[in-house]
Amino acid sequence: MRLLDTHLHLIYPDCFTYPWLANAPALNKPWSLESYFAEAVPLGIESALHMEVDVAEADIVGETEFVLGLPRIAGAIAACRPEHMNFVDQIERLSEHAHIKGVRRILHESPDDLSQSDLFVENLRHLPDYDLSFDLCLRADQLHLGVDLAQKAPDVTFILDHCGNPDINGLGLDPWRASLKEIAKNQNVVGKISGIVNHCNPGWTAETLRPYVEHVIESFGWDRVVWGSDHPVATVTRGTLTDWVKAIRHIVKDASEDEQAKLFHRNAEHFYKV
Repeated sequence: MRLLDTHLHLIYPDCFTYPWLANAPALNKPWSLESYFAEAVPLGIESALHMEVDVAEADIVGETEFVLGLPRIAGAIAACRPEHMNFVDQIERLSEHAHIKGVRRILHESPDDLSQSDLFVENLRHLPDYDLSFDLCLRADQLHLGVDLAQKAPDVTFILDHCGNPDINGLGLDPWRASLKEIAKNQNVVGKISGIVNHCNPGWTAETLRPYVEHVIESFGWDRVVWGSDHPVATVTRGTLTDWVKAIRHIVKDASEDEQAKLFHRNAEHFYKV
């Protein structure tokens, strides 16, 4: 079963500025396309969508244009600033590139009120005009913010990153489980199964992740889930891309071939229009 990775981060410190990496020493080094695909191809990953890496604002367009010139990159989800008055100008420029598939604004490290302004919501409502989706990156305790956005911008396709970031090492399944169910009720929200190993202690296994993965699939259904690696961020917990791929394949091994195809590539091709 081939995989389309919907959440690959590439880091090129010689080309772009990543302010947040100063506080992430394990990631603060080059992470190249070549090193990723050397491990990814034997795992069945044939192509990937590049997910913006929260570069300095001045580098947003440059990062996007750079990654779109790389082989095996099927498209890009670019950074954006919906809180700015010039947002439409920004996405007009980005949309000149045929392989821009969506945009994202990091919200899990931002004040909650950033995404709640009238301007933010009104700007998001322009995305369908450009055939762009919006990736939601929220903490588990912020999922109500995603519900609010999904309801205020019903024509926008929202893709919820990292299963809604459940606090696996802390609170565990609850109250995340109920909050995830609530946001999944909105048919314009898609669940992305990615990034949850970041919330695990080293030594996690497929069984550590199983209840979270299965709850996402149960909540969204097989027609509204996609898979992503979150490489290289997922390596911080002493796991590898290989570990994550083996784990997710094991968790869904009893699903039908059609269901696995939806998770691993078919839904991504539909929602990201690859």
